[in-house]
Amino acid sequence: MASHRKSRPAGTRVAGIRTPALATAALTSVALLSQTATASPSTDDKPSLEEVEKKVDDLYRQAESATEKYNAAKEKTAKQRKRVDTLLDDVAERTQKLNEAREELGRNAAAQYRTGAAAPDTATFLLADTPQDYFDQTQLMDRMTGRQKEAVDEYFTEQSATMKKRQEATQSLETLTESQNDLQTAKTTVQTKLSDARELLSKLTAEEKARLAAIEKRKQEEAARKAAELARQQAEAEAERKRQEAAQQQESSESSSDSSSSDSSDSSASDSSYATKAEKALAFARSQIGKPYVWGATGPDSYDCSGLTQGAWKAAGVDIPRVTYDQVNAGTTVSLANAQPGDLVFFYEDVTHVGIYIGNGMMIHAPKPGAYVREESIYYDGESSIHSVVRPA
Repeated sequence: MASHRKSRPAGTRVAGIRTPALATAALTSVALLSQTATASPSTDDKPSLEEVEKKVDDLYRQAESATEKYNAAKEKTAKQRKRVDTLLDDVAERTQKLNEAREELGRNAAAQYRTGAAAPDTATFLLADTPQDYFDQTQLMDRMTGRQKEAVDEYFTEQSATMKKRQEATQSLETLTESQNDLQTAKTTVQTKLSDARELLSKLTAEEKARLAAIEKRKQEEAARKAAELARQQAEAEAERKRQEAAQQQESSESSSDSSSSDSSDSSASDSSYATKAEKALAFARSQIGKPYVWGATGPDSYDCSGLTQGAWKAAGVDIPRVTYDQVNAGTTVSLANAQPGDLVFFYEDVTHVGIYIGNGMMIHAPKPGAYVREESIYYDGESSIHSVVRPA
């Protein structure tokens, strides 16, 4: 991440879930590729299919990380450009006022000179650093009217304010340049990683591509199995929760306890409010299924992962930040076992991917370049890839 951006949040991790560092995975991948002859002997030192798959996955993940950096830099650049424009407009207005004040002083000096009411030194007020420097010329000051003194004071006040705004605009322009450089760096990184991944895949034979597809299919089947298991566990937990609520309501009714009924009512109202918003967010997400993943995109024709989740919750009337690093802190962290439809599921140690939970261990997300928005198991990249679950509203 660029130096200007805040450090990545550690986030609350799901209990019992390992999240290996992306940097370690990337270094391991490089080491594997450099030791192909030892790990997988072959006559032409060609990496094994498994090594190619791992390297491609790592490159896509690194590209997604760079995409989030690009998104953050783009957002900062836009805000900084807006600030610069505002400051420049302000400077222009203040410069106009300063010119008007200078003209007013010039007219006063000329009038005094014509009537002999002022010494030739009157014009030196324009060279003074502060109003006090000018007013210290007591002989001249005695011959000035109240309006003239006011005009001098206004001139120096406007001059000081204009200089200050010009300095702010200069500093903002420097920051804007830095943001633009960060933006270009992140963009280049994304393009390089994607190009490297495409090059690796292009070298695969038809047979290898078929084997790779078979490996991917097995991964999807395992992910679906884990999703079904989570769905079963959540269903059992929900049934138990309802059983306990029913028992509490019955006990409350028998004991005529108003406080218990009030607490239950407040909780139900809160759950209902979130469910209503989540339903709108999910309806939006479902309507985007089939649209392509494009890094840096926020719709309406394409999305990246955080662009999709931001758009979904915006449709529900909830504004969440643009990038995953900020979205992970925009709500309440909940356990995976208590995940509800609408919750955001974050992935990887560096929090570079996000999807929106739809229930039963499934989510809607924009996976990666070359893929489309789709429904998929939250275990699509293994259980260890899940970082945390956040409820944004």
